[in-house]
Amino acid sequence: MRRAYPVILALTLAVSLTACTSTKQVADIGFKPPPPGFTVAVFTPDVRVGELTAGGLFERRQDWTDAARTNIVAALQAYGSARGGTAALFDPASADPALRAQLLDVQRLHRAVGSAILLHKFAGQTLPSKKDRFDWTLGSDARVVTQATSARYALFIYASDSFSSGGRQALQALGYAGCLVLVCIAVPGGEQTGFASLVELESGQVVWFNLLDSATGDVRTPEGATKMVAHLLDTFPAGARPVTAVGGAAAAAR
Repeated sequence: MRRAYPVILALTLAVSLTACTSTKQVADIGFKPPPPGFTVAVFTPDVRVGELTAGGLFERRQDWTDAARTNIVAALQAYGSARGGTAALFDPASADPALRAQLLDVQRLHRAVGSAILLHKFAGQTLPSKKDRFDWTLGSDARVVTQATSARYALFIYASDSFSSGGRQALQALGYAGCLVLVCIAVPGGEQTGFASLVELESGQVVWFNLLDSATGDVRTPEGATKMVAHLLDTFPAGARPVTAVGGAAAAAR
């Protein structure tokens, strides 16, 4: 089934069609990280990987998505371990049944809020009330994460990677050929996008957010996933290191 996920649409609006990799981060100006070593619940990453059809639609590939999620989880585990954190990620699906539905709702809520940040902070559709400030929240619902993990903060990661299908590649070739006779037709190819955000769980406030866009990279490979995680987290607030993932079982592809 072919679908365009809302978050992917927002990411598409937010990224530039360049051949480079760039990150853009924003933070709540009132955020003052506590001393290093405070606890962060690192949620299992939300991953989508697929093909761009000839018509430009995103068609998810489950096998690619599963491979990419496994690679990103491993990269996050390595990132946390290298900074003295534990290697387990928090997976709401494996949490206490009494809290599971609420935790999954928080994860879905974060995806919606992240999409709104992309649209209104990076894609030019600025909201008048937020023009000069970074003020986004998940609300009091985020407190359930503390109940499940005892963490003070939660780290969420969204990752999307797309690759041109055979039909799309043919259109790109035609566009290039047209340029040779001065009739250029721009046919964008696949791209890699993602974001990471840190949420203060008592207030639900998004206190740090980093957007990644790249025309290169492949999260279906361990090397590509490691590079994506590095790009997303290398500017992670210093006070939050080491990243400590708590609660749930070690994440697995699902």
